[in-house]
Amino acid sequence: MPAIRVVIAEDQTMILGALAALLELDSDIKVVGQATNGRDALATVREMRPDVLIADIEMPEMTGLELAEQIRPIEPKVRVVILTTFARTGYLRRAMDAGVAGYVLKDHPAKQLADSVRRVHAGLRVIDPELAAEAWSEPDPLTDRERAVLRMAGEGVSTCDIAAKLHLAEGTVRNYLSGAISKLGAANRTEAAGAARKRGWL
Repeated sequence: MPAIRVVIAEDQTMILGALAALLELDSDIKVVGQATNGRDALATVREMRPDVLIADIEMPEMTGLELAEQIRPIEPKVRVVILTTFARTGYLRRAMDAGVAGYVLKDHPAKQLADSVRRVHAGLRVIDPELAAEAWSEPDPLTDRERAVLRMAGEGVSTCDIAAKLHLAEGTVRNYLSGAISKLGAANRTEAAGAARKRGWL
């Protein structure tokens, strides 16, 4: 039986190398590509056409969740496993919406990652059951546009610059921010961004 072909996307080079080395210890798994940002990962997936992509969430250029969304329509046979430190229900919900096959936490034993790769390659889903149950208890109230505006505001981008980058009127940006702040019960945009990030909604 041919080895399971894997691409790993992780922005911390030391962790990336360690993950590749650990997976290569299993004779039925072969790491065929590595990337340190989302855009390079997408290019690597398109070039190598792996069976499984393992991706961190927070990476430069494109997050692991955005990467999963991009891959789904162009390489539907690639099974995506999110490997992250974030046990946040909002992230898990967005990962599920993006069609990921696995959501694995970095604090689990290394052997579990290899087992997860095998299981998703076999057509199964690998999700922590407690996290999965919790994920549906608190729905994400933000729209995609509110999320995009609030993420930039939380990074200190001005209303004017947000409007320019998203091709919106400044008044529209303020309306989106006001809506997000209200939904999150926050006092201002910074507090709202912090609350949303804590829950994994950004």
